[in-house]
Amino acid sequence: MSRAPGAGDAIGIGAVHCLLPDVRTPVEELPEFAALAHEEAEFVRGSGIATVGVLEDRTSGDLAAEAVRGLLDGRDGTAPGGRPDTLMLVGPRAPDVLLGSDACRVQAEAKLDGAFAFTVDGLGCTGSSAAWALGRDLLLADPGRQGVVIAHGSRPTGLDRVRFPVTVIGDGAYAMTLVRGGRPVLRSHRMETDGTFHDLFRVDYKQVPYYEWREECQSPDRYRFELAMHSRVRLGRMVDEVLAEAGVDKKGVAATLMQNVTSSAYQFYEALLGLPIHPVCNEHLTRYGHLGAMDVVLNLDRLLAGGELAPGDLVLVLNNSPVAAWAVTLWEV
Repeated sequence: MSRAPGAGDAIGIGAVHCLLPDVRTPVEELPEFAALAHEEAEFVRGSGIATVGVLEDRTSGDLAAEAVRGLLDGRDGTAPGGRPDTLMLVGPRAPDVLLGSDACRVQAEAKLDGAFAFTVDGLGCTGSSAAWALGRDLLLADPGRQGVVIAHGSRPTGLDRVRFPVTVIGDGAYAMTLVRGGRPVLRSHRMETDGTFHDLFRVDYKQVPYYEWREECQSPDRYRFELAMHSRVRLGRMVDEVLAEAGVDKKGVAATLMQNVTSSAYQFYEALLGLPIHPVCNEHLTRYGHLGAMDVVLNLDRLLAGGELAPGDLVLVLNNSPVAAWAVTLWEV
């Protein structure tokens, strides 16, 4: 959706276009479900995910390019930001090509002639938060830059969608623009990584054919306990830093959003932060499953479209991923 521009040169969102499937599959009807071990099947049943959206026979690059075209087709060429001159593709779970450029392929299919395209990669779900922070910085650093478009397509790495012990993957894509005078405005942001978790999850893609690719967690206990402890400490501190920079406290936050992984994750972070996670997140989790880096954009877009927020309200967006990347962003409506 497009939104009314804000005043001044503050960097905010110009427009968002989300691509979601009409067809959804119940998780217990996924092809791999019957072959899951008991613990894995119970995890899926208790995840809070009822169905996942499915867009068969399309790659993450296909979906990202379609999302950008949908975004640009709906734009007025005279709107703030005009024609974006920077394209950031948030890296998918697996690239469509090696040596080639998925980002430049999206640029070509979206006919963003003259733009500079590149990929923000290696951050998992947190890639979208890193991209909008980097896009804000690029626009602030170069007054001649017109606007930034960010895009991502969510597809599973191989054929399986169950990512034990994390979530169940659904299909979707988004594109969004950052422009001067856009709304909501990006008020404050923090992001961090811990490189020691770089190989906690991996896919052996060199020794086996594509249809046998499986996401492997090197240590479920390390994911559940050690990484969770890092997230508890870091996100708690980062939220305090972001709010302090904006000069507000938690009572001044109108809504808190995060990525959609499991319903228990919402409970974990609500208890940690003392902030309720907005129900729109759980609605999307139940219906679409985990959409990777798309989750926070979809949640934010639909929250804003719902009309419950007023100009000046603050929305806190948390984001983290199993590669040990964390981000916290404060948006002002």
